[in-house]
Amino acid sequence: MTTDLPPALIALARAAASEADPRAVFRAAEVANAALLGHRLFTILFVVPGGAEVERIHSSDPVAYPLTGRKHMGPTPWGDVVLKQGRTWLGNGMDDIRWAFYDHELIARLGCAACINIPVREGGEVVGTLNILDAADSYTDRDVATAEVIGGFLPGALRRAATLAAATTRD
Repeated sequence: MTTDLPPALIALARAAASEADPRAVFRAAEVANAALLGHRLFTILFVVPGGAEVERIHSSDPVAYPLTGRKHMGPTPWGDVVLKQGRTWLGNGMDDIRWAFYDHELIARLGCAACINIPVREGGEVVGTLNILDAADSYTDRDVATAEVIGGFLPGALRRAATLAAATTRD
């Protein structure tokens, strides 16, 4: 039996295995997601050791969602689901977006009302999140499975990015 894998997914697998620069892996993940699911906004965050802060390290829209350093993650229902329990979250519609995100008005201005948040795990520990947003009702449970495959290629790059960020803050 032969399985034809999407070229963008193959490129992501190769980048994850061979790229020392995590940004190349994140770009490959964005390209794979665009080819397989589509998005209006695609971001990646890493969880700072200790879990109280996250840092955006990739953004398809650096004007609206820049790479601006760390932010404190207070206790939220979304954080409990994705960051603490390590469960994927699918939101469809502005009620879901308002429930999950304090910046829901900006998300709406970008034309987004559907979201998949993938907790990226390594050894069972959440090391980051993959965040994919598009128009209302853009994503299904099947799309979540595809996004989880994309997220599965990210732990090594997230660890390298966290190490680089820690070295930068020490300098």
